[in-house]
Amino acid sequence: MEIADAVRKIFQDMIVPELGKIREENQKIVAILELTNKRLDDVNTHLADQSRRIDDVRSELTSEISSVRSELTLQISGTRSELISRMEDIHSDLVNRLDANNKRIDRFFLTAATKEEQARNDARLFRLEQGLEEVKQRLAA
Repeated sequence: MEIADAVRKIFQDMIVPELGKIREENQKIVAILELTNKRLDDVNTHLADQSRRIDDVRSELTSEISSVRSELTLQISGTRSELISRMEDIHSDLVNRLDANNKRIDRFFLTAATKEEQARNDARLFRLEQGLEEVKQRLAA
């Protein structure tokens, strides 16, 4: 038994202090692990809070964008209607002006034609008057 006791004593002298060191290091590792887990829990809580905030902001922005889109659509529709109305007014005005100009041109050509006819009639009258004078002169002679 002496050998067994001696081996046991050697193991206890060598292994027990090492086991004590291992236990101490294990306790330190467990403490560090607990701190790390607490930090991870805090980070997860923070990330969950940030995610919630992001979702809230996204929802708010979506609502605002929708509101602005609706407002712009109404303004664009109003502006489009106003521009169409103005363009129709301008078109009507231009059509009326063109009609007035066409009437003036028609009157001009009518007047020009009447002047030409008048000139022809005047020339014919002049010739007839000359012929009449010649006839009068012949009769008087």
